[in-house]
Amino acid sequence: MSQPDHYDALIIGAGQAGGPLATSLANAGRRTALVERAHVGGTCVNVGCTPTKTMVASARVAYLARRAADYGVRTGPISVEMATVRQRKRDIVESFRGGSERRLRKTEGVDLLMGEACFTGPKAVEVHLADGSRRALTAETIFLNTGCRPAPSPLDGLDTVPFCDSTSIMELDVVPEHLIVLGGGYIALEFGQMFRRFGSRVTIVNRGSRLLPREDPDIADAVAGVLREDGIEILLGAAARRVEQDGTDAVRLTMMTPDGEQALTGSHLLIAAGRTPNTDGLNLEAAGVRTDEHGYVTANEHLATSAPDVYALGDVKGGPAFTHISYDDFRIARTNLLEGGHATTTDRLLPYTVFIDPQLGRVGLTETEARARGRSIKVAKMPMSRVARALETDEPRGLMKAVVDAETDKILGCAILGLEGGELMSMLQLAIMGNLPYTVLRDAIFAHPTLAESFNNLFASFEGAD
Repeated sequence: MSQPDHYDALIIGAGQAGGPLATSLANAGRRTALVERAHVGGTCVNVGCTPTKTMVASARVAYLARRAADYGVRTGPISVEMATVRQRKRDIVESFRGGSERRLRKTEGVDLLMGEACFTGPKAVEVHLADGSRRALTAETIFLNTGCRPAPSPLDGLDTVPFCDSTSIMELDVVPEHLIVLGGGYIALEFGQMFRRFGSRVTIVNRGSRLLPREDPDIADAVAGVLREDGIEILLGAAARRVEQDGTDAVRLTMMTPDGEQALTGSHLLIAAGRTPNTDGLNLEAAGVRTDEHGYVTANEHLATSAPDVYALGDVKGGPAFTHISYDDFRIARTNLLEGGHATTTDRLLPYTVFIDPQLGRVGLTETEARARGRSIKVAKMPMSRVARALETDEPRGLMKAVVDAETDKILGCAILGLEGGELMSMLQLAIMGNLPYTVLRDAIFAHPTLAESFNNLFASFEGAD
């Protein structure tokens, strides 16, 4: 290799923080290198939000087509062509990815290097480029935006059977006859419902006693009810023990349940039980960057790591693994390093939407969290069956729930499981950001018949105050 090429900034990983940060740094006059191992756009564009929500949309069309008679519409037999669903997904991913890459390559001052980076010392990196060559780089400031990948499972026998993870399952060109989903989190539920709607028999196997352990019990139970209504079998308190081939094409999963050891046979197995950070190949020790016991980079509220002038952005530092959090990390870095600000991650609101159907939108404190903090609260709760718009569209499943400070009347958080739950949650997020008391929404005039007008009734439906 030749002498190291020196940059003002080096970004490892072209995810939802790395890409826009590279452009901002270059536009500010800082010569920037952006190293990407696989595809521009990170998890979101390539194997996360964009492809999964594209496929969720196809699954919803299949669901509505089968329900057409409920609306007085007659259709013929419904079938799903997975190859077409897959191609639609690929096309949208390529469009998003290609657009991002073209913008980066057109930005003066950004060098996009396709390859894998590892540290050779403080502020020094070696890049193994895709063409087989190597380049040595140094930089004044370095940013880690390498993200995560599906976590390997220690399940006994897994190395002897074919299985899918959250990436490979989107490349299936057939509808599984019986999909076994191992896990009870957001990814497991989205894929479970999706493939049920494509026509698969689906069984969700979860070690815990309840799905979605981060949610309030009533919300998690309501989600389980929706999935069971859709025909999904849910096995709770079921700890997977081993898996093996059963005949030519099937897999056999043995698990310990409250009723003893049981076995389940399916045509396909999806492992959706967690993710792991992409830090193992970075040689972070050479840079003086510390990680926790799970391999996540430790960073403070300003995103600074243990090494001077090295920052961590997005999923690689642990915490909430959401695209919008990664993008906000970019804004924090831009504010502090280019604009002289003092932005932090402290107390930022965390909104998210689980794209099951109906959607689950969440922001702020849960009831469980608020009570654990000793807050004096009151809880407003209302079933979606009391929402006129939901009834008119024949989508009355789910419930609305808001947690309110009993002393100030300010909204602390909400969970909306219902038609366009993510959008309704976002409206309440705006109220939280604006420090509005719940009474403003209770007494507001919203257009009729919209989903928003349901806030009038929700905030007149308190269960009581503590």
